[in-house]
Amino acid sequence: MSAGELFDLMRPAVVVASAIISTWVLISARKRFRFFNAFLIAIATFFLPFVVLPLYLVFLLIWRPVPLRLVKHWFTIPLAYLATILLIFFVYTYVDDRSIDAHLARASFAKASSDRITAIHEYQEALKLEDSAHTHKLLAETLDDAGFVMEAITEFRTAELAGEPDDLIHFRLAVLLGRINHPGEAILEFRQFAFSKTCLQVDERCEAARQRIEDAERSPVALRTQSGCNIPSTAFCFSSSLATCSGVF
Repeated sequence: MSAGELFDLMRPAVVVASAIISTWVLISARKRFRFFNAFLIAIATFFLPFVVLPLYLVFLLIWRPVPLRLVKHWFTIPLAYLATILLIFFVYTYVDDRSIDAHLARASFAKASSDRITAIHEYQEALKLEDSAHTHKLLAETLDDAGFVMEAITEFRTAELAGEPDDLIHFRLAVLLGRINHPGEAILEFRQFAFSKTCLQVDERCEAARQRIEDAERSPVALRTQSGCNIPSTAFCFSSSLATCSGVF
């Protein structure tokens, strides 16, 4: 069990224990101090139980104030105090667990733990809250790693159309399109990646993309794109928008 899992597991128990200790301090302090002072001590105990509680106990041992003769609502007020603290905590936890950041954090942790199905679910839940190009890309990468080829292609396309700037989308799309036997489209994606800003830097994938292009151009077999355009071995087919196809014979 990781430290993050242990923290998430222990946090509710620690908060409930702190709330109960704080309530006991409130009951005890109301017998010796005015309500406002007792309330401040109880709140401080809730947030810093390992600091305030020992100090409060030492204070009672050293100096014993005269108890107040009459304490009104000695049971109702502490009970309302405890219920309020627990209600605020559980409402906060409920809202926080369903936030975008929480879904993305759980997805990242699931990926690190090789739990791709959980990661996919968390990314999908995050997309329900906010349609983000970057989240679509993360979901596509996870789908690809999990073997869902068609779903990964769809999410990569969605991320690209939504404006995700990562040039590696073209490389991963090309590899996926090659898997489903769409060589023409794969070469188009390899070309876009080979001439992208990323390939101005040193990247072994750029050389791999260029090699695939060269192999395709030397191939005697004509490539056929999904749009039905035949590309002979001497043909040059390249467009940043993937909308044009021209042949040089």
